Amino acid sequence: MAKSSIEWTEMTWNPVTGCTKISEGCKNCYAETFSRRLKAMGVEKYADGFNVHIYPDALKEPYTWKKSRVVFVNSMSDLFHEKVPIEFIQQVFQVMKDNPQHVFQVLTKRADVLLYYDKEGLLNWSHNVWMGVSIENEWNKKRIDLLSQTGARTKFLSCEPLIGPIGEMNLEKIDWVIVGGESGLKARPMKKEWVIDIKNQCQKNDVSFFFKQWGGRYKKKAGRILEGKTWDEMPEK
Repeated sequence: MAKSSIEWTEMTWNPVTGCTKISEGCKNCYAETFSRRLKAMGVEKYADGFNVHIYPDALKEPYTWKKSRVVFVNSMSDLFHEKVPIEFIQQVFQVMKDNPQHVFQVLTKRADVLLYYDKEGLLNWSHNVWMGVSIENEWNKKRIDLLSQTGARTKFLSCEPLIGPIGEMNLEKIDWVIVGGESGLKARPMKKEWVIDIKNQCQKNDVSFFFKQWGGRYKKKAGRILEGKTWDEMPEK
């Protein structure tokens, strides 16, 4: 486990590392950049760079956490990557079910794979699993409808990096929306009107809204104030 600086979680747990790019939001992947740094530091898990690997020993970790936590699962990968065997995904789900004192936040761009496994009855949902999909712009909006069809009790969207307007969204079965701009040297700009539109849709549909950051090259300086306040809404645990 690792304590996290990500504003909407408390810690990260990575039973899988590595990924491959599938959409525009992946262009400047922070996890890929971070993995190169970890490899240079000699961290064994990242000796093979950003290639996909599973770590069965990591499945033991949640059983050792004494205090209840909010956990981002696979901050350095995508659990539903095609190279991750369904048997291993099922083991991850079993670990989450065995530890109901924690909230596990799972995020994927592969909503089609997620829904396929769900429809086949291969995923054993427990109340403490928050399932989310990444939505970078209007071209990825279909992921919302795929997520909505799953059996997850709590469903959320991560609109980060938000690199274009999303337009009208079907939020009927969505509990939480996170919005954030891209950060780093090559960060693409995020327009204020895109963020406000999403915030207004959340308010209209009684969906929790979390504004993570404006992003940019100097994300700390840019901050996370929107319309004069911070937005830290989260769904009930």
